[in-house]
Amino acid sequence: MITALVDYDSGNLHSAQKAFERMTAEVGAGDIVVTSAPEVVAKADRVVLPGDGAFPHCRAELFARSGLAEAIVEAVTVKARPFFGICVGMQMLATTGHEYEETPGFDWIAGDIRRIAPTDPALKVPHMGWNDLVIDHPHPVLDGISTGEHAYFVHSYAMDVANPAERLAHVDYGGDVTAIVGRDTIIGTQFHPEKSQAAGLRMIGNFLRWSP
Repeated sequence: MITALVDYDSGNLHSAQKAFERMTAEVGAGDIVVTSAPEVVAKADRVVLPGDGAFPHCRAELFARSGLAEAIVEAVTVKARPFFGICVGMQMLATTGHEYEETPGFDWIAGDIRRIAPTDPALKVPHMGWNDLVIDHPHPVLDGISTGEHAYFVHSYAMDVANPAERLAHVDYGGDVTAIVGRDTIIGTQFHPEKSQAAGLRMIGNFLRWSP
């Protein structure tokens, strides 16, 4: 079994690679391959899309690599391969991003990426650090994860999800902020599971075992 960790020059992959390699070894889920090759993504059993930085830049970098975005779309929408989006990789699931300019996403989870606007002026943006998850809906990737688990966030924008059933978890940061989205074979986290200690590693292990 091959899990493709997509490399499109959007943030440092090192910590994500190490976390996925660790959990792949623990659960016996084959190999992790860090790649920007469309043919490798197309053949992978699972696809992970990380991301750091601005939504428009990440989308431009992804689509600038010939055939890479198309290979991801085929793997997820045609072959129904399990997909895990992390941070901006999760935001790419949305219909439209509104960071600096309107930018289309994959439109796999209907919704918009908008700037966080905490009701408490003492809360700074970006939202950076640990926050407590509130689980809205059960999901196999969340097995063993309960409300109150800590996750590590670094972001200024978050997803406004159109269908409440597709928002799996949120956090309170001067108002509800989407933390996890998902449907069918797709899941995404606004936080970094690879930096979220035991809870994040458990989610990664669950994803690697997941057979939707």
